[in-house]
Amino acid sequence: MITFNEVSASSYGTQWQSINWKAVEQHVLKLQMRIAKATREGKQGKVKALQWILTHSKSAKLLAVKRVSKNKGSKTPGIDGIIWNTDARCMTAVNQLSRKGYQAKPLRRIYIPKKNGKLRPLGIPCMIDRAQQALHLTALEPVSESIVDPNSYGFRPNRSTADAIAQCFKCLCKKGSAQWVLEADIKACFDKIGHQWLIDNIQMDKRMLKQWLRCGFIDKGLFYKTAEGTPQGGIISPTLMLLTLAGLEQLVKSIARKTGDKINFIGYADDFVITGTSKEVLTNEIKPQLIHFLQDRGLTLSEEKTHITHINDGFDFLGFNVRKYNGKLLIKPSKSNVLSFLRNMREFIRKHLTIPVNDLIKMMNPKLRGWANYYRHCVAKKVFGYVGHQIFWMLWRWATRRHPTKSRHWIARKYFLNRKGQWQFHGWQKIANMDCLFNLVQIAHTPIKRHVKIRSAAIPYDPQYEAYLSKRKLGKECRNTWFNPVLSAL
Repeated sequence: MITFNEVSASSYGTQWQSINWKAVEQHVLKLQMRIAKATREGKQGKVKALQWILTHSKSAKLLAVKRVSKNKGSKTPGIDGIIWNTDARCMTAVNQLSRKGYQAKPLRRIYIPKKNGKLRPLGIPCMIDRAQQALHLTALEPVSESIVDPNSYGFRPNRSTADAIAQCFKCLCKKGSAQWVLEADIKACFDKIGHQWLIDNIQMDKRMLKQWLRCGFIDKGLFYKTAEGTPQGGIISPTLMLLTLAGLEQLVKSIARKTGDKINFIGYADDFVITGTSKEVLTNEIKPQLIHFLQDRGLTLSEEKTHITHINDGFDFLGFNVRKYNGKLLIKPSKSNVLSFLRNMREFIRKHLTIPVNDLIKMMNPKLRGWANYYRHCVAKKVFGYVGHQIFWMLWRWATRRHPTKSRHWIARKYFLNRKGQWQFHGWQKIANMDCLFNLVQIAHTPIKRHVKIRSAAIPYDPQYEAYLSKRKLGKECRNTWFNPVLSAL
């Protein structure tokens, strides 16, 4: 016997599957472009009215639920233990996504390890709170994209670390470029942003914003209030952080106009570098103004991570080392990141001593391919060769531990294939009843190609950049179509 709930769930599931997502996205984008235009024209009342229309539209609610139910964290529940893992639940959530009577639940606090051995606290909202944040983010992002610093590249659509590194090259590569670099890092940026500053300055629904800022969190069964900061783990938190730091580049440029020095700003999330022609300007002019700017927002610089360095000595930024060698600027993978990657791979291989070869290759290939793709735009050919060599010896030790009584020649024949003098780790898989080689990605064969930086002023909500961004996206898809099969065939 079929119950009413089963019929209802089936109906909701059918509704979700029949949605025309392209039409939904186009409707939301039109409203977002109107919000961005009103922001550029300084029409604050119109911005507020359009944001209200967008956050109450069915299309925006559908996209918000789709975003939180399909991303990587969708299987991690909040304190209520609820996840949206079926189409029917997603459609039900859309109908429940209302501002009236909404009350944010406390966050579930978890901790993840950082590179320095410390723990980073994350606040996991419930699914309904994530959807509400995603809904209001669709209305806040056009405002954010219109006012954030042009050379800020973190947590923004169509931008990446490769763009930030390309901007570093552009600002430092010439003989007459700035020679000194202020490497800055904000101490516990997400956890220390002042609530009152956010409420007074962020252009969005204040009632909703206050709930997310003051909802508190539950850690080991105990409830704690939140008096400052935005939760790391909240969908809207990165955009709130970007808006908090908006104006840094304008501040730097205003000082440059007064002093007549060449000063540039390159930012990625809460990490940024400022280049200058003299150490005195960075120390006596830029840094005090920077500290004052951050204090107004409840933030402070991390003294242990903030340095002023000469370009000939080089500096690390986003996992890259930027340095001039005899007047020539070279950007390479940072030594610490290379060693960290090899250490992680060595530990990973040791933990999987007894698994089948194909399973090991399946788990290793995404790691190798992802790391190589991250660095394939810089001077990394020698580093890739070194990493590939180290991976070979890790796998050789893995194979000899599996077969302590076998000879080296037997192990080489079983696990390695000699191709033009290079030994390649491989397994075998059945394809159409045929035994086919299943190879490990050869990181040393990754082609190096210079990244074309996005225009600093290009945003997706400005019609004048629509054709440019579409062409850029199409070119990227074509490159990926060529690149991925090549790597997988190695």
